[in-house]
Amino acid sequence: PPAVPPAEQVLLQSGLRLSRGAGGPGLLRDLGALLRAADCRWLFGAVSPAALGELVAALSGYAAPQQQQQDAAELPGRDGAHAAAAERAADVGSVFLQLLEKLEAAKTQECLGIPVVGPILCRVTGPVYIFAATHVVERPWTSARSRSVAQELLASLVRAAGCGSVAEFLRGKSEDEEGRFAAVMGLLKQQLTKDTWKRNPATKFVFSWTLPHVTRPWLSHYLERVLPPSLLISDDYQEENKILGVRCLHHIVLNVPAADLCQFNRAQVVYHALYNHLYSREAPLIQAVLLCLLDLLPILERARRQQKQLRPTGPCDEVLQLVLTHMEAEHRLGLRRVYARTLPAFVQRLGILVARHLKRLERVILGYLEVCDGPEEEARLGILETLRCTVEYAWPRMPCRLPVLLKALLKMMWDVHTDQGSTPEPVKAALLQGATECLILLDRCSEGQVKVLLGGVYSSCADTRLRECIRRVHENT
Repeated sequence: PPAVPPAEQVLLQSGLRLSRGAGGPGLLRDLGALLRAADCRWLFGAVSPAALGELVAALSGYAAPQQQQQDAAELPGRDGAHAAAAERAADVGSVFLQLLEKLEAAKTQECLGIPVVGPILCRVTGPVYIFAATHVVERPWTSARSRSVAQELLASLVRAAGCGSVAEFLRGKSEDEEGRFAAVMGLLKQQLTKDTWKRNPATKFVFSWTLPHVTRPWLSHYLERVLPPSLLISDDYQEENKILGVRCLHHIVLNVPAADLCQFNRAQVVYHALYNHLYSREAPLIQAVLLCLLDLLPILERARRQQKQLRPTGPCDEVLQLVLTHMEAEHRLGLRRVYARTLPAFVQRLGILVARHLKRLERVILGYLEVCDGPEEEARLGILETLRCTVEYAWPRMPCRLPVLLKALLKMMWDVHTDQGSTPEPVKAALLQGATECLILLDRCSEGQVKVLLGGVYSSCADTRLRECIRRVHENT
């Protein structure tokens, strides 16, 4: 019989043909059949990890989504190119599955053992993981078949590495054990530069999908690798990329110790990047930025205290001042709801120091109580919560504002009672409940003046629900 060629020669020739664009589906079928039928001694006995690494890289490149020019617009026929990429990815994923199954089988053979299989796994796990992460969730370049193969491949990869989950695969089983995240970021680093990250449309999604799996205390070891690409993505002109980058920054803020974030002024850099986004007019982006700022501001305030900076105002004052300025003139309901939902958290963050902003805050509260914002009334409910927090923290400054606040609350309660629109009854009840709580707090801080002013209203009000709200104010002591 003719002599069997060395496995390394066969694999390198297959990879070379794929890198040249030759072979196509037929070559992938032959390669999959070869891996299924090959003997582990022949396949791994003389092959080097570098040869298998070159084959995996060629397969990944063959199945990669079509690259595009930096900042290029979508071209006609892109859907067809994405469908073809999904088919290639499904075929390549099947080959990777065969390779991992053969590596698992090789572990059980005494003649090879883990000392030989281990270096091969270390060489191929990074590229195979990036390939699986590219296709594991629904994207324009995926299909149901490619996603199914990618999910199966990811599970097989985690199992071959001896881990129980993707997070454990990336970060390691313990804090002292190094996972594969460093290897994955080493491969992604070349594609996450200023000049290259937009050419491959899958790179940003692989990074943003991988990052949340690495949490505290592991993430601090990789801060220098994950912070620059997060800032780079968030600084793009497209809203989708901005939101993606801000969410990555938020994950970093939540999972990296404050001392590491403050070192080399990193926290201040992140703050300025987020602050610039507050001038946007897109509600999803503003919501992501405000939520991230709420977790970043305590870190900045703590750093100011440690450095004994005696400025009268801090970052939280700057953010609240800008937010209130935008809220006063905002007419879009989506943005009004986002602002109103997050405003109570900023008031609680400042505490008694919210008294610095009472003049502008009062105008915002009065304006938002007056306008109905739809069936769910998210803006009004958020503003009622803001008013409640403001009265609790700045109660000595409330009696002088009692006439205008009381008038606005009563007008809103009457509007809710007479509303014949689509507002559900539970929402109306929540609005009246919130207004009643605000009236009770205002009465406490004004030493009973609200009870006196509401005396005539109670006697002249014929509606049972409103009379019940006013009665609760009167009976509260």
